[in-house]
Amino acid sequence: MNFTIVIVSFAIVGIVGLICGLGLGVASEKFKVEVDEKELAVRAALPGNNCGACGYPGCDGCAHAIAIGEAAVTQCPVGGKTCAEKIASIMGVEAGETERKVAVVRCSGTCDSAKKRYNNVGPTDCNQMSVIPGAGDMACEYGCLGGGSCVKACEFDAIHVVNGVAVVDKEKCVACGKCVKACPKHLIEMTNYKSKFHVRCMSQDKGKAVRDVCSAGCIGCTLCVKECHFDAIHMNGNVAQIDYDKCRNCSLCAKKCPASVIN
Repeated sequence: MNFTIVIVSFAIVGIVGLICGLGLGVASEKFKVEVDEKELAVRAALPGNNCGACGYPGCDGCAHAIAIGEAAVTQCPVGGKTCAEKIASIMGVEAGETERKVAVVRCSGTCDSAKKRYNNVGPTDCNQMSVIPGAGDMACEYGCLGGGSCVKACEFDAIHVVNGVAVVDKEKCVACGKCVKACPKHLIEMTNYKSKFHVRCMSQDKGKAVRDVCSAGCIGCTLCVKECHFDAIHMNGNVAQIDYDKCRNCSLCAKKCPASVIN
């Protein structure tokens, strides 16, 4: 064996490795991306759901926006007050008041109260049903289809179809907004956690037309509007709408509603 060749080969490999190592070291230093320590700390404080409810592409995007001052420390609805306080401490600012939000389904059309036009033996997903003739099997064109598209969208087990209508568990809801986006009828909206009363109907039909298809629909009688002492409820077309900023949870509108739609 020619040991000279072996030694030269090892030497060449070693020199090449050294040169490559030095080159990589210089390149990593020259082209390195500066890391914002605050951004890393904010990212660590976020819950990590990557749900997009903050309006940014995941928690990384939210952390970057907060770190550069583009977004508020309260930007994450999932983390809530605790998360906002941690981030505020990192950013050296005040967290301020954070009102917890939850989703609410604006429909009371259960299997017992809402009528169907036909027995659906086809698609069972809401998004599929909404595009077939008549936009589903429910007689009320505004009502919950009960297919559970919102249930599939929720990552927190906070919404289920009960007796034909989607129902939100407000204790589990983190206000990520995925159910809102998933509902093809736009029946789900965000409201304040402390709000106790909601108009659970979105029908724009008039009284008799509503009654013909659902016994639990808003008939547009305006009695709730007249009863409210805080100017917190008004008619939006033919259906009542609560202004949660004015509502005091006094229950007068709910007691006056002849259809028991406000609950």
